[in-house]
Amino acid sequence: MSKPFNDEQKSRTADSEASEASAPADLGAAGDSGLESGAPSTETLEALQARLEAKDREIAELNDKYLRALAEQENSRKRIRQQSEESIRLQRESLLRDLLPIVDNLELAVAAARGGGDGESIVAGIEMVLRSLHDLLRGHGVTPQEAVGRSFNPQFHEAVDHLESPEHKPNTVVREYRRGYQIGDRVLRPARVGVAKAPPEQAKAHQAKAHDDASQQHRHRENGGSGKSWPGDVENE
Repeated sequence: MSKPFNDEQKSRTADSEASEASAPADLGAAGDSGLESGAPSTETLEALQARLEAKDREIAELNDKYLRALAEQENSRKRIRQQSEESIRLQRESLLRDLLPIVDNLELAVAAARGGGDGESIVAGIEMVLRSLHDLLRGHGVTPQEAVGRSFNPQFHEAVDHLESPEHKPNTVVREYRRGYQIGDRVLRPARVGVAKAPPEQAKAHQAKAHDDASQQHRHRENGGSGKSWPGDVENE
């Protein structure tokens, strides 16, 4: 009776030792499986490598476009500068070409003066040169300013003198020392002018009148604008 019991006990002990021995192996296998599942697969690496290569190609294309745009901008800047220089050169040549006939007329006038010609022919030659110059300026849009008789305007006039003139209102241009010119609506050169000022008697009269007007306005303000008249005030009809 005791012998079968011992055999059964030994069998259970052997099964227990076998299960304990196999447990670490099972845990190791499970750990290896977990490591293999956490690492990227070969397909994932290949996909990432393909995306990286695509991004590199895109960056290279964008850099090439950027360099091409810079080169095109520089070429455009050079082309515009060349066109501008060419336009200036043509305009300068046109102006100088228009001046040549005037030089010819001046040479003829000098030759006539040296040849002992009469004064009338010399004056006529100089007048012809002056007309040619005026035509040249007019052809380029330059026109002279009319200053005498107009009110002084600092935009068009440069006052170099003040002249007493009872016939003109103060601040009127009465003399022109150097003619002014303008091109289109812009002033090319202001005219140097003399401006009229009132004689001392008229200046004193103007000052007295201005003083009286200021006094009347002051008294009117002190009176509160009630409309009462004061001695010396001028009644409005």
